[in-house]
Amino acid sequence: MKSPLLSLPGAVPAEGVDEQVAAHYGDLFREQRALADGTGFVDLSHRGVVAVTGEDRLSWLHLLLTQHVMDLPAGRATEALILSAHGHIEHALYLVDDGTTTWAHVEPGTQDALLAYLESMKFFYRVETADRTDDFAVVHLPAGSIAEVPEGVVVRETPYGRDLFLPRTDLESYAEKAGPPAGLLAYEALRVEHHRPRLGFETDHRTIPHELGWIGTAVHLQKGCYRGQETVARVQNLGKPPRRLVFLHLDGSEVHLPPHGAELRLADDGPDGRKIGFITTSVRHHELGPIALGLVKRNVPLDARLLADTTAAAQEVVVEP
Repeated sequence: MKSPLLSLPGAVPAEGVDEQVAAHYGDLFREQRALADGTGFVDLSHRGVVAVTGEDRLSWLHLLLTQHVMDLPAGRATEALILSAHGHIEHALYLVDDGTTTWAHVEPGTQDALLAYLESMKFFYRVETADRTDDFAVVHLPAGSIAEVPEGVVVRETPYGRDLFLPRTDLESYAEKAGPPAGLLAYEALRVEHHRPRLGFETDHRTIPHELGWIGTAVHLQKGCYRGQETVARVQNLGKPPRRLVFLHLDGSEVHLPPHGAELRLADDGPDGRKIGFITTSVRHHELGPIALGLVKRNVPLDARLLADTTAAAQEVVVEP
């Protein structure tokens, strides 16, 4: 669903799964600085919106998700995953309950598969699921924002800001009074700075939660009874994940950023060395310069210098080996 805010002055469409919203509005670093200072907003209206209603909704979701949501208080934000039977990440949900409905926003285009799975698991529970993407647009207000939230709008309050489930018909009028718009590249730069993984970027078909540091934030270790829980418990108690997320400072003299999937190698082995990982997200940050997240093999030395294709990269630990 193409955002009407792409008609704003200077708007340049993003690429890939984010192509329906703006990458920037003409000044990437100004937009980043505004978000970091708590002003402006980000159009995330391309994200899927799923709603679950019914008196059994929290107890039912508790059985399906990696997060403890049985007694989730109204208004408290959380995030959760849905795993495969082998513990691989299939969906990431960003949740809040308003007392009668559990709302979640998810990656663009993933809501159909998510709803198909949820529908298949309803059995005799008193729940109803619905795709509300056509009706609600997600808008992000950065941490520290004093922008007004319209009455009745559902809000996810997090340390990184507030996610609004705004009626889609109000998106353009809200944008006129919410402050200067910031594009998705600015939002992504701050996400990478804070080491926050994103489904489809930091994940592939075999990613498990431990590799990305999602244990604790999206996975509750004191609950069971969800698909893939055996893998989570086994790795947590008996082993180590095969890969780990790293934060990378990239060589600032390079013109181009290494793209998603760019191979990581040990710098001492040169550009023809053995692959030890790959770039997941790379961005230009207004203060830190070119930075990235990447997945590397767990046994890569913590002080090893890396190459992303031919770009030099220095690593910082996100997930301990």
